[in-house]
Amino acid sequence: MSDAIDTVLVDCLGLRATESLLVLTDPERRAIAEALVARAREMGAETLLIEMSERETNGSEPPPAAAAAMLVCDLCIAPTTKSVSHTAARKEANKRGVRVATMPQITEDMLHRTMAADYMEVRRRSGELARALTAGSEVRITSPQGTDLTVGIEDREGIADDGNLRQPGSFGNLPAGEGFIAPVEGATHGTIAFDGSVWPIGLLEHPFFVRIEDGYAVDFSGPRADEWLKTMEPHGPEALAVAELGIGTNDAAILTGNVLEDEKIMGTIHVAFGDNHTFGGTVRVSSHQDGIVMHPTLAIDGKPYVETGRLLI
Repeated sequence: MSDAIDTVLVDCLGLRATESLLVLTDPERRAIAEALVARAREMGAETLLIEMSERETNGSEPPPAAAAAMLVCDLCIAPTTKSVSHTAARKEANKRGVRVATMPQITEDMLHRTMAADYMEVRRRSGELARALTAGSEVRITSPQGTDLTVGIEDREGIADDGNLRQPGSFGNLPAGEGFIAPVEGATHGTIAFDGSVWPIGLLEHPFFVRIEDGYAVDFSGPRADEWLKTMEPHGPEALAVAELGIGTNDAAILTGNVLEDEKIMGTIHVAFGDNHTFGGTVRVSSHQDGIVMHPTLAIDGKPYVETGRLLI
């Protein structure tokens, strides 16, 4: 645990004794938050712990007092149950130069395992994929379970979630390990077969299918598909918009049912629905739900980058 905490604070965030750190958490993740606080104080950093009530869903804003605190620190780490990644508060903190690491649904076991990855390699893979996505116009994805999806990405910027959060205004998930992009609105078509995990259901015993037309999910079928749809429907039609395409690059990540780790598994892809205005899209909604596809084949403008779950870079 102590080695993993040091990887977060030292290797990824580059915390210095002269800096101020905010650790934002909720009751279920308090133990990890306290471990981060204790180590940061040992390092000499001025460290503040704020525990808020668990948010309603991924993308729900933190309370105003917490959002205000995020603006006046050098670094913010958020081990929380629901993700604050896709919030205006996080985006505004980054604009102010705050370095932000979000850790939604983090567990001690996951932290220990995934932070032991070779982050130099994670950064190389993630960076290469982000550059390919930036240069690309169209992504084609298929899978043995029935995924057949075309995703338009022209003029959108690929992003490397690689754990390097040392520069002012940087942001990423920890554990890290993906290249991702916000697809062009209305430019995703086809069917995706989720067969790994989805949030908040967790591991899937059987795949289910989502049909996408003009960038929106229009049909859900298969076991537990209706259950997943019901988590989005209360947030309105924009919660069904395709928000993100990501490709996992962390070879230490394994399938656990926890999407924070599952979406980083090397050679998987994930597609999310809902908010993406914080990383290059235009959809604003208090919902962001990810699902994982195992063993996909993916090509960008016809060039293969993943073949049946094997990363080709």
